[in-house]
Amino acid sequence: MTKKKQLSLAALIEKSRQKQATKEEEHLLDNFMLSEYEKVICDNSTMGDAIIGCNKIQKLIAKKRMSRYISYGIAASIIVLLGLGLVVQPPVLGSKMITLKTGSTLDSVQLIDGSVIYLAAQTIFEYPEHFDAKERNVNLLQGSAFFEIAKDSQHPFIISSGTIKTRVVGTSFHIQMTKISCNVIVVTGKVNVSAKNQSVDLLPNDEALFKADKLIKRKASKLLLVNWYNQDIELKNVQLNEVLELLKNKYRVTFELKNDNMMNTSLTLFIEKNASLESILKQMNYITNLKFETNDSTITVN
Repeated sequence: MTKKKQLSLAALIEKSRQKQATKEEEHLLDNFMLSEYEKVICDNSTMGDAIIGCNKIQKLIAKKRMSRYISYGIAASIIVLLGLGLVVQPPVLGSKMITLKTGSTLDSVQLIDGSVIYLAAQTIFEYPEHFDAKERNVNLLQGSAFFEIAKDSQHPFIISSGTIKTRVVGTSFHIQMTKISCNVIVVTGKVNVSAKNQSVDLLPNDEALFKADKLIKRKASKLLLVNWYNQDIELKNVQLNEVLELLKNKYRVTFELKNDNMMNTSLTLFIEKNASLESILKQMNYITNLKFETNDSTITVN
């Protein structure tokens, strides 16, 4: 295969991955893939370690009966194997990182694998335009986020947040960062959290707290076991300290109470998913007669 054809094929596969190819281009790619499948010959004497991958491909072909629905991500890898170095693999764009910063409002982003990340206010999230072949790596640089990760057992999803790493294959969970600590709260699935030679496995309702170089596992607050970024929340007879904890993570603010006895105050309120912090504080003021004074990101409660 000529270099020009190699590059054209790589470009066409990448275009299909991004769902930008025309029907004619998809048909052309289908026909090429099927013709190449028919040429697959697994030769142990020439392929060495690659024979394992080749045998797996042969089984897949037999099972699928040349199905046109085999993903082009797999197809691209097969072409590389078929060519034994003669075909250029489509360029991996994972090195190109995209940074998303939120202001005073929440935001969300859907990644190339289908995962959805909901970002709290004042949050910085970094992700690649494309993932590499082995892992799905992203970075939470600041703030809090809720992760709904598309399941893919062959490609673990890894979030770096400060000094800790959160590893999953498909689940949903919160990560909440401050200057002195980091929390991981699992809503569904199984999550592994590691930091400084420490590691814990978490199941739903579990929380990992990393603080002062120590990683501990504990039960999470029930109030935080939902995706409160993307749904309305109805709180019934909830203590003030739990409400403030939720608001602290959702809006990236800190609260200073003039009287610690206020923490025992119970309240019932309804928080719309897109409600501003100001509207929520007004509602709380009406219910409890508490006074809130805002100074930048610090809110004093009187």
